[in-house]
Amino acid sequence: MTTKRPLPDPRNVDLDTLAIRGGTLRSEFNEHSEALFLTSSFVFNSAEEAAGLFSGAEDGFVYSRFSNPTVRMFEDRLAALEGAEAALATSSGMAAIFATAMATLKAGDHVVCGAGVFGATVQLFSSILARFGVATSYVRGSDMDAWRAAVTPATRLLFCETPSNPLGEVIDLAALAQLGRDHGALTVADNCFCTPILQRPLDFGVDLVVHTATKYLDGQGRVLGGAVVGRKALIRDAILPVLRSAGPSLSPFNAWVLLKGLETLGLRIRAQSAAALRLAEWLQAQPQIERVFFPGLTSHPQRALIERQQRGPGAVLSFELRGDGPEAQRARAWRVIDAVKLMSITANLGDTRTTITHPATTTHGRLTPEARARAGIGEGLVRLAVGLESVEDLMHDLAQALSA
Repeated sequence: MTTKRPLPDPRNVDLDTLAIRGGTLRSEFNEHSEALFLTSSFVFNSAEEAAGLFSGAEDGFVYSRFSNPTVRMFEDRLAALEGAEAALATSSGMAAIFATAMATLKAGDHVVCGAGVFGATVQLFSSILARFGVATSYVRGSDMDAWRAAVTPATRLLFCETPSNPLGEVIDLAALAQLGRDHGALTVADNCFCTPILQRPLDFGVDLVVHTATKYLDGQGRVLGGAVVGRKALIRDAILPVLRSAGPSLSPFNAWVLLKGLETLGLRIRAQSAAALRLAEWLQAQPQIERVFFPGLTSHPQRALIERQQRGPGAVLSFELRGDGPEAQRARAWRVIDAVKLMSITANLGDTRTTITHPATTTHGRLTPEARARAGIGEGLVRLAVGLESVEDLMHDLAQALSA
């Protein structure tokens, strides 16, 4: 039997406290650290109890594909951080988006999506869901007139990623939520880059938030995970049945790792955001660089919205190298990436280790040239996800790489 120690009203508890104390369950052994329940199933006291749990008439744990105490702790803690009624954990961030789509869409429905989303998200909407009769239109995320123009009577879902990957474009969440209410469409925001420490989309009226827990929620590049967060009725009545039957579940071990990651989330994301700002400002002064994309820069065209919507810029930035023609730009970008000595050449982000990648041939490499152009992903673009190393060391590493 597990017990949950009640917390004070979450509205009166700081996010850093919730990240450590939120959603804690304790067994009869009264362990201090969260317990790891590595079991596939759970034993019932009677056939009647089993029937009640299987039907959903009683709340409890049945089978770890859809109910497990360690996973529940992660769900409850993340829900508390996002200011949500409920959360549902999944095996990855893409599994969270897929489960949301399968729970809320059917053949003949229409999705409007920000053009600057992660490449795999575009593949999911355009290649996989399209085979089941779901159409998707892409719009520039910061252009609310484009969102309004793209909505049709069949639109059931408005999906955005803010800030976007990798250009840091910011979507007006309050305006998007209002558009969804006006047309009876669900609004979903990917909050991977900011996490609830820097931004809480539900506060602006968005219906659902999705997370790639693999990134900042873990924070050390160890495990895969994802989550959907929102109203309890929507999470439990619509999305849980998909998870229960289709099985894109989060393992208890990964949930335990993510719980430990959440404990340091505030410290990490604030420090990484501050380091990313220093690095972005330094990059702006380098002669080899045409433009730097980062929500923390005063030159960002959406500065007023960022200050209203976010409590920090996040730690992902990108820069465009000077060069004439796509082939020359790609060659320069690859030379810079190959020349780094400290940074890790990998497409993952959210790690304590700074990572560097070429979006056009990695994260967005499966997109058509037209889709990449629509998203603003050029051959000279390089993305950095700033970690926790010394900023001076990162500057030195980039300086010698840019000289190549």
